[in-house]
Amino acid sequence: MNLDLVLDTSRKGIALGIFDAGKTVAEYFEPESRGENLGKTLDLVLADAKISLDDVKRVLVTLGPGSFTGLRTGIAFCEGLCFSGKRALYGVSTLRALRALSTDENCAVVLFARNGYFYVGTKTGEFFIPIEEAIQKFTDEKIVNFVSDARVSEEENFKNYLQNSQAKNCISLGNELAPFCRFFDELKPNLIQSANYIQPSYYERRGAMGVIR
Repeated sequence: MNLDLVLDTSRKGIALGIFDAGKTVAEYFEPESRGENLGKTLDLVLADAKISLDDVKRVLVTLGPGSFTGLRTGIAFCEGLCFSGKRALYGVSTLRALRALSTDENCAVVLFARNGYFYVGTKTGEFFIPIEEAIQKFTDEKIVNFVSDARVSEEENFKNYLQNSQAKNCISLGNELAPFCRFFDELKPNLIQSANYIQPSYYERRGAMGVIR
């Protein structure tokens, strides 16, 4: 068998799926799971699907932006699965992956970053920007289709934009993996994957002496 494994640990817990030419063989989603449970989780999914790890030939992992710990754990786990050379490893930005949930080429993905800031992915790029700047960007680019997380969907400025522009918003629950399979054909495999944090790390923002720059 030539199966594909898709893993997202950049957002809520663990989302893991096994697919055969884009069709779901087995899926697991647990928002409260932690990265150290990945090995056990994969064993359970393989056992439930009555398949072996040897049946998996390609692995796709989301690179963020998102949880610092989740990204490091998920990427390292997938690199380990592919280290032997039995499987090819692919990495995709979480923002780019989520754009696959919409059929609109001009759609924007919006994820909560921290208070006052969004992660935004559009066809023109990926950004870590203040909410007000994000809203202006949506206005300038006339974006009327969005994929967002639940927290963004409750943000007042975003809600007002949706209402005023009559835009549509698809709320991602964190368990949508099947659409990500398209990236096996769009990307080139690489055993070494790097996390996509977009904004500077906490240490860089604070500076070596602990002073905010």
